[in-house]
Formats: sequence, structure tokens, C-alpha cells
Amino acid sequence: MRNFILHHENSPCHTSLLVRQFLPNKNITACPHPPYSPDLAPCDFWLFPKVKMTVKSKRFELIQHIEAAMTAQLKTLTKEDFQNCFKKWQER
Repeated sequence: MRNFILHHENSPCHTSLLVRQFLPNKNITACPHPPYSPDLAPCDFWLFPKVKMTVKSKRFELIQHIEAAMTAQLKTLTKEDFQNCFKKWQER
């Protein structure tokens, strides 16, 4: 069985007793996140800016059109994109 390391910020839903009991039972290690450090979250410094560039300055008539644009952008990301992201994250 693979062991996972989970990185999430310190929001109450991630630090609740229920979550803190669940993760070790599933062999999932939580990677500590310093308080007030959003720059260390890969989604904040890499994924969200990359995805947002696709929809910047565009207008959408329906929420389904936004979902389709986001899904299309996410599908363009490669395994190497994610590997590079986590390499940069480790350097931070």
C-alpha cells in the first residue's frame, strides 16, 4: 500500500479532530503548513494563476461555459507540469 503525504493549509476543516484521526488511520501523513503562508500552497502559486490566464478578460453567458473552459485548461496540464510544480514547492 502506498503512503501519501497530504499538504493543506491550516483551515479549521483541515485541522479538526475528525480529520486528524482519519489521516493516520489511512496511512496519510499531513505535511505541516506554516500559519499565514498562502505562498507555500501549490494551488496558490502555480495552478490558480495558470488556469485563470485562460479566462482573463473573457465573459461567459453560463456557468457551464466557465466549467468547460476550466476543464479544458486543466486537461492540458501534463505530468511534468505537476512534477515541476512540486519541485519548486520543495525549494520554497
